[in-house]
Amino acid sequence: MQRNKTFNRKSLRLFATYSLGIAMLAYACSTTQLGSAKIQRFEFALIGDLPYSAEDEKKFPNLVQDINKADLAFVVHDGDFEADFRGYKDGLLPCSDETFSDRKKLAQSFKHPFILTPGDNDWTDCHYVKSAKFDPLERLAKFRQLFFSDNESLGQRKITVTRQSSDPKYSKFVENLRWTYGDILFLTVHLVGSDNNWGRTADMDAEAVERNAADLGWISENFDLAKRSENRAIVIITQANPGFPNSWPEARVRRYLLNSPIKLPENKTKTAYDDFIRVLEIETLRFAKPVVLVHGDSHIFRIDKPLLNSKTARIIENFTRVETFGTPDVHWVRVIADLNDPNVFTFKPEIVSKNRLDHMAK
Repeated sequence: MQRNKTFNRKSLRLFATYSLGIAMLAYACSTTQLGSAKIQRFEFALIGDLPYSAEDEKKFPNLVQDINKADLAFVVHDGDFEADFRGYKDGLLPCSDETFSDRKKLAQSFKHPFILTPGDNDWTDCHYVKSAKFDPLERLAKFRQLFFSDNESLGQRKITVTRQSSDPKYSKFVENLRWTYGDILFLTVHLVGSDNNWGRTADMDAEAVERNAADLGWISENFDLAKRSENRAIVIITQANPGFPNSWPEARVRRYLLNSPIKLPENKTKTAYDDFIRVLEIETLRFAKPVVLVHGDSHIFRIDKPLLNSKTARIIENFTRVETFGTPDVHWVRVIADLNDPNVFTFKPEIVSKNRLDHMAK
């Protein structure tokens, strides 16, 4: 009888050990499956050119509240986190340490991961501030230090990002970021308005030349990565409106400006964005999957297909441009990414009810 009890105890121990092993193996398998399972559908938010004025600063918490209520993977701000001093009337002084600190707090008020790319108001145009002597290149260094100090996003919930500065050749460019979500590759490119910081001083021109080379290399590197990784789509976020019509044939520009008082220039002039558009065309055609460019700068919400094939003068169908709302319109764009949709993306303007003009007038 005692022998049977001993046998039973041993059998129970062996059975328990075996069962635990099976359970751990099953858990490991399920964890692996979960970890490798691709997210098929998710949503994210786009904002930019905000806040500028005292009115914007009053409205911005309503925007944050509206976005925080949504189920989002992350929030992207496409630059100009403060006013252009040329149109500055009230609110925090552009380019000041106080404003930088305030904007960092605003970034951290989002419960979702928050991604930012710099705009011209954030450093390039700081020389316009007459009440303080700001050096744009010093402001750029400060902006980089404050907003791009590590390999995580801002916001209360974080995501890990890869920085171009991880390559010693591009050690300065901590602000050019990359991350993958739901089999879609996202990247920020530090391209700014005001002719991309070109044409004011020799030091500024040198900065623009170096950064432009880094940007073009970053774009090509990430398209190559997306092809190797067989990503379903690419989203590029930058601040500057690159002026797609500058690359259009005259007939298309005339159609675009039909019945408009705007007159065509007699001769096209080279811009600081020509190289960007050229590389974007080449890489988008090679990628042959959905490519989205998100930018701000001109404060006109729009979704269109302005990138042309330079050989055929026809639109490149797999390319879409989204320009975000900007001051005085304090609203956001919801993007629905669905990998079961051949077009992948659906764009939905989200009007913050508390920021509607008719609401503010009450």
